[in-house]
Amino acid sequence: MTRLYSLFLLFLACLVCLSCAKQSSPMGGPTDEDPPKLISSLPADQSTAIQPEEIVLTFDEYVGLDNPGKGIVITPKINKDLVEFIALKNTITVLLKQELEDSTTYVFDFQKSVVDISERNPAEKLKLVFSTGNQIDSLNLSGKLRFAFSEGQEDYKNVLVGIYPLDDSTDVFTAPPYYLGQVDTLGQFNLSNLKAGAYRAYAWKDTNGNLKADFKSEDYDFLPDTLYLNPEKTDSAYFNLAKADLTPIKILRTGNFGKNFDVVLNRNPLDCKVEINGLGKDIFYVQGDKRLRFYPKNPIQDSIPLRLSVQDSVGFSKDSLIWAKFPLSERKPEKLNVQVNSGKSFYQHLKMELTFNKPIGQIQLDSLGIKADSLFIPIRKEMLSFADSSRRDVLRIQTFLPDSLESDLVTLFAADSTFQDIEGEFNEKKVEANYRKLLRKNLADGISGSIEGTTGPVVLQLINGKKEIAYEQVLKEGGKFSFSLLDPGTYSLRVIEDRNGNGIWDPSNYTQRIASERVFYYEGEEQTRDLVIRGGWTLEDLIIQANPASGLQKFEKKSVDKP
Repeated sequence: MTRLYSLFLLFLACLVCLSCAKQSSPMGGPTDEDPPKLISSLPADQSTAIQPEEIVLTFDEYVGLDNPGKGIVITPKINKDLVEFIALKNTITVLLKQELEDSTTYVFDFQKSVVDISERNPAEKLKLVFSTGNQIDSLNLSGKLRFAFSEGQEDYKNVLVGIYPLDDSTDVFTAPPYYLGQVDTLGQFNLSNLKAGAYRAYAWKDTNGNLKADFKSEDYDFLPDTLYLNPEKTDSAYFNLAKADLTPIKILRTGNFGKNFDVVLNRNPLDCKVEINGLGKDIFYVQGDKRLRFYPKNPIQDSIPLRLSVQDSVGFSKDSLIWAKFPLSERKPEKLNVQVNSGKSFYQHLKMELTFNKPIGQIQLDSLGIKADSLFIPIRKEMLSFADSSRRDVLRIQTFLPDSLESDLVTLFAADSTFQDIEGEFNEKKVEANYRKLLRKNLADGISGSIEGTTGPVVLQLINGKKEIAYEQVLKEGGKFSFSLLDPGTYSLRVIEDRNGNGIWDPSNYTQRIASERVFYYEGEEQTRDLVIRGGWTLEDLIIQANPASGLQKFEKKSVDKP
């Protein structure tokens, strides 16, 4: 009897354990690779004349949500703080908690936010469209975009396209757009179910996920002209994304640093124009990080006028009249530092550049020269020049070394105390910088071709494997180009459309509705930018096709007579 009672108690314990066990997916068996399928939706897709307070989606299996606040795109924009997403068994419920606009088509694009609970497979092409009016808006905006500067594979993750009604006081830098869409892996986009009207259009890489563009850190672009959507035409948009800081340049403060005078800016200027009595003779200056420092040869008792005009990369400028002081000071001068462009390759024409932290006053030529094996080639005065005589902080040394000099490595040498700055400080350490001498027999004869889609002027750049500009030339007119005597290697060939002829790339200026200058690359038959250049070879008839400018390509719909 006791044995039967014990067995009965053990049986009851097993039943209790089984009833309390946690439910889970069965172990083993084939992996579930099928995405959840939508069985029904309330309201139904393409419904009209409704004002739903909630949306209910029913699937063929249990589902969950993956970051719905960011992953589910709702257009036109609504207050997402008043939207609640609920996953329960095989249903997804969206509580709207707000009144929707009248006569408006809404699109709920769930993208990859709805997943099955077993393998997290996302539902495919899950989109719900309905209208609070009597019809579904059917206009769309499609197109393509690219990054202006991209040496490798372009990453379109988190790149968005958005449009704002023309009468909306906000823009892409201040608020999320009215209509929003994401870009696919090929850089293409399509915004559908749009209402007719006038809009402003933008594209940007939303790195921080706030549905707005940060012009200080994120690439963006805009359509310079107004976008008009109507049933009579179809617009295709093209964007060229790049960074363009819209912070206006300004002077933060001025003051003395010892006997020198500082002008501190909020950002680095692209161009400076300085007017002060004695500039380049008795007063020099250097440009540091967001700072201009003026150095006098001798202290100046009275304040003197300094007219300063600075311009930033997007075209903002600031003109100021400052009264500068250069008093006596016992402050110990900074040490003289020098940086050299070592590691460069050259053929016959060796170009060396030394950058100093202060203006240079004197150079001892007898301790400056070039070493090549056992040879020592002295530097002569005519080989020297300063990039800017009013600054004297960038020294250029150029010389010609014939093929008869067989050494493939040459070294620029400067002993300590070779350079003396305007404050009397010397370089404390010797300077040595190596350069690789190329042999004619190993060089490629050259490359040549043509540029289509622009009339110039343009800047051509051969970018090496280190992402450095190895060769560069400026063409006043587009069309034919050629490079000769090139170091073998794999390059990319980049073209900058230099509209204003200043020799550099200029970004966009949103406040002035000016698009950035176009940047495009040579792409071979295999759609790769890799341009392999071999010694003794010549590449001819290369064709570089310009990318479209940022803007709209219009296609008018043709009327068709009904039979």
